[in-house]
Amino acid sequence: MDFTFTEEQQAAVEAARAVFSDVAPDRTPSPALTPGAVAEDIDRHLWHELARTDLLGLTLSPEHGGAGLDPIALCLVLRESAKVLARLPLLESCAVATAVERYGERTLAAELLPRAGRGELILTVGANGRSGHDPAELAVSARPCGEGDGSDGADGGTGGPSGGSGWVLDGVQSAVPWAQVADWIAVPAHTAGGRPVLALVPRTRDGVTLADQVSTSGERLAEVRLEAVRVEPRELIDAAGCWDWLRSLLTTGTCALALGLGERVLAMTAEYTGRREQFGFPVATFQAVAVQAADRYIDLRAMEATLWQAAWRISTDAGGPLPASGDVAVAKIWASDGVRRVVQTAQHLHGGFGADTDYPLHRYHAWAKQIELSLGPAAAHEEALGDLLAAHPLG
Repeated sequence: MDFTFTEEQQAAVEAARAVFSDVAPDRTPSPALTPGAVAEDIDRHLWHELARTDLLGLTLSPEHGGAGLDPIALCLVLRESAKVLARLPLLESCAVATAVERYGERTLAAELLPRAGRGELILTVGANGRSGHDPAELAVSARPCGEGDGSDGADGGTGGPSGGSGWVLDGVQSAVPWAQVADWIAVPAHTAGGRPVLALVPRTRDGVTLADQVSTSGERLAEVRLEAVRVEPRELIDAAGCWDWLRSLLTTGTCALALGLGERVLAMTAEYTGRREQFGFPVATFQAVAVQAADRYIDLRAMEATLWQAAWRISTDAGGPLPASGDVAVAKIWASDGVRRVVQTAQHLHGGFGADTDYPLHRYHAWAKQIELSLGPAAAHEEALGDLLAAHPLG
């Protein structure tokens, strides 16, 4: 069995490292010193550099100007982006584009995907629902146009509204990354029959209003409120499994961000403790310090192994004793707890220096906390995994 990455995936990593090599994690104001968002816009220069090197279309087919690689390649690039705290909706835009190509209508894909790959438009997604605690699709309802006004708009099992006149969305999605600068927002919703669907909504569509929110890491978020927002039939994807697949990709990509951030933080800790001396010796040579650093290294290796397992299941649709959601749950368990332990240990081993706002560690801590909050508590994922094991007995 070969566990190495393909030449194409490795080439994507090298291209990403070249693009991110000039990015300083402290090029924006500190979230600890800024009352609102650290910036009003994404890093446009970096966005265009990613487009120039074809990394924004990494997972798109050549038909739409992409490289035709899989979500594993995307996770590899996300891992590199987190090491420099890249201020971009890279995960959201690439994940939505991939889902549109996989499940959406060809006309919609032809309109959006080539421009997304060239960096000419930005996609984002509301995956947190109203509060972040309930499934995102339950926060927005989708009904056929004309339903409720006496016309025939019954929600069929697989089809759209009567006459193909479109859909109407009502609801709220909270904490949508960079919605203020996105061109299209992917909105999960549910029909009257409880079926999850995914709507692609232009940010400027009538009935869409945004309210500013700010993440723990200082990035700009928005509450997206939809009031009688009309979408065309082709803008609503009702293919079975679309939202579940996109949600799994977003979660796995977030685990990749956690891994990259954790690896950079551990490297910073090793560098600092290697030169910081007490009693005439580097503190890295003290057993108590070495043991803590070794524990965090084990966390990172576990995060890495579970991440690639989940990414492989999503990329290949491979079967297994459990659904792919089981592997995603395991990856979340390790990423959520692991990234928290890594930054906490780093702060401890840096001493007071770790809280110095002139040193970038506090920025990584804020990003790690945001990732942990996004993934949710490990206990909840362990419970979900337990339910899967109960429903799919092994052996």
